[in-house]
Amino acid sequence: MNLIQGVNTKPLLVIPDERGYLMEMLRCDDPIFEKFGQVYLTVAYPGVVKGWHFHKQQTDIFFPVKGMFKLVLFDNRDSSSSFGKISELFIGERNPLLVTIPPGVVHGFKAIGTEAAYLINLPTEPYNYQQPDEFRIPPDDPSIPYNWALKEG
Repeated sequence: MNLIQGVNTKPLLVIPDERGYLMEMLRCDDPIFEKFGQVYLTVAYPGVVKGWHFHKQQTDIFFPVKGMFKLVLFDNRDSSSSFGKISELFIGERNPLLVTIPPGVVHGFKAIGTEAAYLINLPTEPYNYQQPDEFRIPPDDPSIPYNWALKEG
């Protein structure tokens, strides 16, 4: 997997038994754990793009829990060795992967498939309603070399 500098992934451990399964997502002793800010669930309807946005302070820690996502990352940090690079990840039920997204990396996701997709985020900072650390960019902004359309092939 060819990732942007500072982006990390962790394959999620699924422990099945006759009752169902348990999926361990993040532990405080994981090397990629920074700190706890808050936890929230976001849901995307099929075909909907949520993005672009980035943060100046917080790291996002994404856990897809239902459905599938196309997660796209764009390195907008001019001091980064991967400046200008795009990373595209397919995460969700068929590929349970934790993804950390550092400050300055622009990101967005699209629910793929026929059902809503659910994602838990455990950002390192709580949301500040008075001064949000969230900077939005339209999904079709020409400064980001990415097209959200389905790639047939």
